[in-house]
Amino acid sequence: MTEPLATPAEVRLLARDRHAVIFAHNYQRAEVQSVADVVGDSLELARRAAAVSAEVIVLAGVRFMAETAKILAPAKTVLLPRSDAGCPMADMITADQLSAWKAEHPGVPVVMYVNSSAEVKALTDVCCTSANAVEVVRSLGADKVLFGPDRNLGAWIAAQLPEVEMILWDGYCPVHDQVTLERVREAKAAHPGAPVIAHPECRPDVTAEADAVLSTSQMLRWSAKAGEPEIIVVTEGGLLTGLAKAAPETRFIGLTPPMLCPNMKLTRLDHVRDALRDLSGAVSVPPDVAAAARGSLERMTAIG
Repeated sequence: MTEPLATPAEVRLLARDRHAVIFAHNYQRAEVQSVADVVGDSLELARRAAAVSAEVIVLAGVRFMAETAKILAPAKTVLLPRSDAGCPMADMITADQLSAWKAEHPGVPVVMYVNSSAEVKALTDVCCTSANAVEVVRSLGADKVLFGPDRNLGAWIAAQLPEVEMILWDGYCPVHDQVTLERVREAKAAHPGAPVIAHPECRPDVTAEADAVLSTSQMLRWSAKAGEPEIIVVTEGGLLTGLAKAAPETRFIGLTPPMLCPNMKLTRLDHVRDALRDLSGAVSVPPDVAAAARGSLERMTAIG
């Protein structure tokens, strides 16, 4: 017999009974965002994980986010509702590769995007998110930095900090990197006068075309203040849910075809319910790896 579909009320009741909080990334399905205690970007979710008093954290996102929560809240049970929700960008650099890269550039500080594995974070001086990447690199006071795994975010940082030599790993987000300048210009032609907001994971020619280059949390704040009738949004389509709430009088236009991350869209309301009910999908990080990675994450959450 097929199990009935989960309802928001059922999920919230389970969360109460499990003394749990539900964290959802801005790119999650609308049904998942609707039951979350916190909907945010990687930086906000990391900060909340470090401060949460609940016994259980359900992380509706992808694996590196759940690992980050576990590292920052080691005494908590962290559940990833879909254990197969990964991040292709995070898989583009391994700890062995980072070790070899560091050996080629002795003494150069390492900044890694939070979209990376726990093992990579353990070899990193400080992590960053798209919301605080420029501030993190600036805080080092270094004239040269190793940055990975996202070459596009690294190029964006380099444009903001020309005094710093950014040595970039050749990784990327498949969803953002596939966006072409032509697609953006087609949207602008169809909606003349509408400003373009783009994520820094996009290619440099795309970010150069944008009126504002912003993280997801920054997009929400910018749009709420802008008072624009229409805004063209160049990031994963899940953010449109939050944007509609942040600025209900604005029409938000995504690109065609839509920008959708298959990993972010794996998690459904049923999976959140099942994780809470069965305490399934518990994430663990080896203690030595977690201890080494914690410093890079704590430095990240303290900046920006």
